[in-house]
Amino acid sequence: MKILVTGGLGFIGSNFIRYMLHKYPKLYIVNLDKQTYASCKSNLKDTSLNPRYAFIKGDICDKKIVLCAMRGCSAVLNFAAETHVDRSINDASVFLRTNISGVYVLLEAARELKVEKFIQIGTDEVYGSCIRGSFHEDDPLLPNSPYSASKASADILIRSYWKTYKFPAVITRSSNNFGPYQFPEKVIPLFITNLLEGKKVPLYGDGLNVRDWIYVLDNCRGIDLVLHKGKTGEIYNIGAGNEKNNLELTESILKEFGRSREWIKFVKDRPGHDRRYSLDTRKIMAMGFKTQVDFHEALVLTVNWYKENKSWWKKLKNRS
Repeated sequence: MKILVTGGLGFIGSNFIRYMLHKYPKLYIVNLDKQTYASCKSNLKDTSLNPRYAFIKGDICDKKIVLCAMRGCSAVLNFAAETHVDRSINDASVFLRTNISGVYVLLEAARELKVEKFIQIGTDEVYGSCIRGSFHEDDPLLPNSPYSASKASADILIRSYWKTYKFPAVITRSSNNFGPYQFPEKVIPLFITNLLEGKKVPLYGDGLNVRDWIYVLDNCRGIDLVLHKGKTGEIYNIGAGNEKNNLELTESILKEFGRSREWIKFVKDRPGHDRRYSLDTRKIMAMGFKTQVDFHEALVLTVNWYKENKSWWKKLKNRS
């Protein structure tokens, strides 16, 4: 089996490629990545010489390159996306280009080449904010940031291709991922690296915004399950049931460093900040999905990884 992974030098994509190559000894992976500021070739340094792995530098908005990378692949998994909410608030243009126009190019190429399965890696942020209960896959999309709006637009476009062309698409929507190789502008690696540098951690608003945290390899396991067992035209929520408000999350990180609340610097909240995300994951759990790493174990693994890989994140933090 040969698959195309787009955005495979990013956080979740690189973890997925490494996971899949290790799990499936007969699998071949082509990685198409534009190498933006948030991607890093060293994310897959240990994989670069694997004969079952090939890297192509290119933009998913470039159909010629996309067709070249996709040819001969039975499945496409689109991890390529602009993802940082704060950046989308400052300038949404690149989010619209990559997250919507890029998806359109991928869909057209996959349709032309008759790809057997197309998996869009989505986000729980498309549902908007949830005060009580949990979001089901059939709930309406109410995005509250330019980033989440661009991801919701892609999901709607993909659904239209399934309805109109019987296109073999599946969408996953995961909760907040964390783990090794996450770019240090995101909250968990930002807080960890700040503490390693002797800096305070900037916490938005009152710190009571709630997120469900899933270890990146557990999300990779869920995506793998959807690749092999997911039904076309379906959407699958992938979460871990680790709902914590940001203050609780921050205190958990501080505890790993033996630091007190004095290391928290409360900052002005960002516009449109969703209060709570929560996913109903019964659909994917019915297929046999369950997480393998609990939150505390995953946090310790993540903290230790950043402690042991300072050369990796220091240059990226300077770049951002």
